[in-house]
Amino acid sequence: MEFLIVSTLNGVIYGMLLFMVSAGLTLIFGMMGVLNFAHASFYMLGAYFAYTLSGLFNFWVGLIVAPLLVAIIGMFIERYMLRRVHAHGHAHELLLTFGLVFIFEELIKLFYGDFPVNYQRPDYLNFAIFNLFGTDYPFYRVFIGLVALLMFIVLFVLLTRTRVGMVVRAAERLPDTARALGHNVPMVFLGVFGAGAALAGLSGAVAGAFFPTNPNMALELGVIVFVVVVVGGLGSLAGSLIASLLIGVFSSFAVGLDWSLASLFGLIGLGDWANGLGGLVTMPLSSISATVPFLLMLIVLLVRPAGLMGSKN
Repeated sequence: MEFLIVSTLNGVIYGMLLFMVSAGLTLIFGMMGVLNFAHASFYMLGAYFAYTLSGLFNFWVGLIVAPLLVAIIGMFIERYMLRRVHAHGHAHELLLTFGLVFIFEELIKLFYGDFPVNYQRPDYLNFAIFNLFGTDYPFYRVFIGLVALLMFIVLFVLLTRTRVGMVVRAAERLPDTARALGHNVPMVFLGVFGAGAALAGLSGAVAGAFFPTNPNMALELGVIVFVVVVVGGLGSLAGSLIASLLIGVFSSFAVGLDWSLASLFGLIGLGDWANGLGGLVTMPLSSISATVPFLLMLIVLLVRPAGLMGSKN
């Protein structure tokens, strides 16, 4: 029971963190059709900016200001880089953002070194929120999930219940009509790209105080974020949320399970035969837990190529 509850909690919170990062990427692709390979780098920048600001001021200043700084960088990239290559097709955008990944990584190493930095959460947030079967569950992990939930609510309300959201959706679906009505569509795109970058920066600022903040964190999370977007459906915010939770929960359970194919064969009396085969048959699931998101993506794409909530068109 302890394993079930703790693994579920960890999976849900990790899934919400994935959603925090992938939401901005989903928003940018759904509106602009740009698959930004450097999106996870915004997550890394948010963590490092928050680390610097928390050292100069305090944790909350870092949490608030870091996403704004990342948003400025994102808007600069959209205005002076992506906008110039947009007319040449997706290949140029992908190559440009792919190159930015390595530029950001090397800049971080240049200024902060090649090792993790000591980005710590405040002492008053460093306590156990409850005790499960003798195991203390850290409040800060729940705090990450609460921030992600609040972000989802604000984003949903903003896009579906406000004039800003109406203009954004109009610029996405009918840009010529929105332009004819007097809206500055390029400025809307600029704002959306900046907002997407800020969401990734916020997730880095929050998660960097709990998970390791190091120069490789963008590469470590970047691939998983793209898996989330593909599984959920390109451009679907609801799909990204569902995919994030599925990947988070499945990955959490896979890490803690010692099951193998041989264990399953043992249920039908073929355990000895399976153990004799060795190799992948006897390998515990926990040792290949990193492949779980990709296995889920493979299954989803075979059944529904557009993703869980993606358009079939």
